[in-house]
Amino acid sequence: MAITKILAHNARLDAAINYVINGDKTEEEILTAYLNCDPGYAYQQMMETKQDIGKTGGRQCYHIIQSFQPGEVTPELALEIAREFAEECLPGYEVVIGTHVDRHHIHSHLVFNSVNTMTGVKYHIRTADYYKQIRAVSDRLCREHGLSIIMQGESGKAVSYVEWLRESKGQPTFRSMLEADLRAAIEDANDLGHFFLLMEHMGYEIHHGNRLGFRLRGQERFMYPERKNPVFSEDGIRKAIQGNLEAIEAGQRPAVVYRPPYRPYKPYRKYKGFLALYVHYLYVLGKIEHREYPPRMTPELKASVMRFEQYRAQFAFLRENGITTKEEMESFANRTEETLTDLTRQRTILNVRKKKRQTLYAALADAEALAPAKEAYEDGLTGMETEYERYMEAVAALEGCGIPRKALKEEKTGLYEQLAELNRKIRSERKKLAMCREILDETPKMERELKTIEATREVKHNERRRR
Repeated sequence: MAITKILAHNARLDAAINYVINGDKTEEEILTAYLNCDPGYAYQQMMETKQDIGKTGGRQCYHIIQSFQPGEVTPELALEIAREFAEECLPGYEVVIGTHVDRHHIHSHLVFNSVNTMTGVKYHIRTADYYKQIRAVSDRLCREHGLSIIMQGESGKAVSYVEWLRESKGQPTFRSMLEADLRAAIEDANDLGHFFLLMEHMGYEIHHGNRLGFRLRGQERFMYPERKNPVFSEDGIRKAIQGNLEAIEAGQRPAVVYRPPYRPYKPYRKYKGFLALYVHYLYVLGKIEHREYPPRMTPELKASVMRFEQYRAQFAFLRENGITTKEEMESFANRTEETLTDLTRQRTILNVRKKKRQTLYAALADAEALAPAKEAYEDGLTGMETEYERYMEAVAALEGCGIPRKALKEEKTGLYEQLAELNRKIRSERKKLAMCREILDETPKMERELKTIEATREVKHNERRRR
C-alpha cells in the first residue's frame, strides 16, 4: 500500500534535490535514481531548461512523496516503483528520485522540474487530476508488485497518511480530539454563543465563514469537521443544543453532565534521571494509569499526546540500555558512533569488491534470466534476437573469466547477504544515534513543561485552601 501526496515549491530547487538524495537517508545515495538528468548535475540541468525556455520565475519544482506501510516493501522495490511511476506520469520532466529508509516506514521522494523539457509547458495539476492520475497510477503499480492499496473514495473524504496510520492503530488524532471536544461542548452549552465560549476556553480559535473552522492555538491550519460530519455545522450544532435543552425539560437527561473528578499526581519513586522524567511526563499526558488524558488539557499538552508513540519509544530505549543521566547518554552515543564508523568501513570494502565483480554478476543474472529466451530462439520463435545476443554475451563473459559459475554464484550470494546484513546493522545504529539526539533535545522541553504544569497546580491548590 502506498500513500501519495504532492507539494509545490517556489524556491530553493537545489535544497529540495539535496534533501531527496541525502546520503544519510538513501544509504549513501545507493537508493537514488534520475530521469532525464544526470547524477550530480540535476540542479544545473533543470535551471538550464528553465533559462532556455524563459520560465525561471514562479513555481520551481514539485515534490511527490510515496509512503509505504511499515514492513510491506523493501527499499529496492520502493525505488523501482518510484522509477516506474516517474516514467509513466512524468514524461519529459527532469526527475530526481530518492528512497528514504531513516524512518520506521520506507518512503520515496520525487522532485521534478516544473518545466517540461519537451513541450516547455509548466506542470499543473488539479485535485480531480490527482485522484485520476497520480494516485491511480501509484495504486496500479502497487497491485502489479503484489502490494495492497487503500480503496479510493470521494476526494472530500481523504485523510493524510499520518492520520490514517494513527487511526488504524487506535491512537488519538487532532481530528478525533477535536470531535470529542465538540461533543463535550455541545453537551454543556446552553446556546450557540455559550458553545463558542466553551470551545475558546478549551484552547481553540474559531473561524466563522461558510463553514465553522477550529484550530488549537499554535496550529497553522483550521480544521473543518463539518466536511466529515454535518452535525458539526452551525445549524447542526444549534439543533443539537436545542435537542439537549428539550430533553432536559422533558426529564430525559440531567441538566449537568457528570465529569470525572480531578485526581492529583502521586510521585512514582522507582525511576531516576531521564526515566523518572519520562514517567512523569507520560502521566501528565494521561498515558499512565486509567485515564486517556487529563480532564483539562492545554493546547501544548494536546500536541504532546500526538507524539505519545515517540515518547514511549524513547522511554523503552532508555530502560533497555540502562541510561539515566546525560553523561551515560553521551557515552552511549560515542560508542554507537564508533560502531557505525566501523560498519561503514566494512560496507565500503564490500562495495569495492562488488564493483569489481559487477560485470560478472550482471552476466550471471542475464544468463539465468534469458535462458528461456535462448531456448525459444533455438526453437525458431521470432522476436527473441536481442535477448539471444545478450544471453550469448553473458555466457561468453562467464566462460572467459576463469571462475566456475557455481563458485561465482555462491560468491555473489554471500557478498549480497553480507551487504544486506551490514545495511541492517547500520540502519539500527543510525536509529540509536537519532534516538539519542531526540532525547537530548526533548528532555529540556519536557522539564520546562512540567515546571509550568506543577506551578499552575500549586497556585490552584493554594487558592482552594484559602477558600
